[in-house]
Amino acid sequence: MMTTVADSGPMQSPGSDREVVATRVFQAPRELVWEACTRPEHVRRWYGPASMPMTSCEIDARVGGRFRYVFPAPQGEIAFSGEYLELQRPSRIVNTWLFEPMPGTDTVETATLEEEDGTTILTIRAAFQRPEHLRGWAGSGGYPGMAEAHERLRTLVHELAAARPG
Repeated sequence: MMTTVADSGPMQSPGSDREVVATRVFQAPRELVWEACTRPEHVRRWYGPASMPMTSCEIDARVGGRFRYVFPAPQGEIAFSGEYLELQRPSRIVNTWLFEPMPGTDTVETATLEEEDGTTILTIRAAFQRPEHLRGWAGSGGYPGMAEAHERLRTLVHELAAARPG
């Protein structure tokens, strides 16, 4: 029997000064959530703030493959990128994540997708190298940015589920 899990939004992991954890619940199969997280045509619709539409989304979803998301910025553009370290379709994604203007601050993100009776629980853990990296992320709007992106992901998954036949 599935334990009821509520959306947590992004929050600092208890007892850790280097980890953020967020949980989201989707009324959709995990295969659909997986696709929304790994296909460029979907990721560009939810990743990042709605006020800054993504201009480029490259994803090579295989172990050792890379991703890169580019957004407009007053000084030209900014980008986030990383490498896939582990992919277990449709249950687990481990990747590095880097805000490119700050080299050397790579984070390791682990996303797990659990499904029961058509409901998927997505848990994302972001492990920062140092406490000051987490504080910098949080101070630059990391928590509300992550919450907004996850809400946009929920909307997209809902739309994809509604468009499926049957």
